[in-house]
Amino acid sequence: MENQLIETWLINDRINRYLLESIDEAHLGDQAGGKGRTVGEALAHVHNVRLMWFKSADPELLGMVEKIEKENISKTRLMEQLEKSGKAIAAMLERGLAEGRIKGFKPHPVAFLGYITAHEAHHRGQIALALKLCGHPLDKKVGFGLWEWGTR
Repeated sequence: MENQLIETWLINDRINRYLLESIDEAHLGDQAGGKGRTVGEALAHVHNVRLMWFKSADPELLGMVEKIEKENISKTRLMEQLEKSGKAIAAMLERGLAEGRIKGFKPHPVAFLGYITAHEAHHRGQIALALKLCGHPLDKKVGFGLWEWGTR
């Protein structure tokens, strides 16, 4: 069961990067209604929230990743750092499942997996909406591909 939980996380992580791959670098600045985070900032936020969890739950993992500041957002940097932080979350989940807890999170590691996956899915939806509102909708193949967990 633990392997399935880690694989579930890794699929979620790959879905984020699949979405990022489909976005033109010029559209990272798209913003829904001219308010809130840009597409690039939303992806950086996803990564940076992962770092927040490392800081409180497993500080050793911080050495694997770098925070993405607003002024340093690029497709290459996002892709690189999301991949690194995705692997680090997998390591944190593995340790948490073995110990029966994620430090600073209640009630248990499986709920943490649900929480962080829901958080990231929420932002994928915001990103898709921002792109659409700015006239750069996701290709239909990509939109459906976000739900192809069996092949991602």
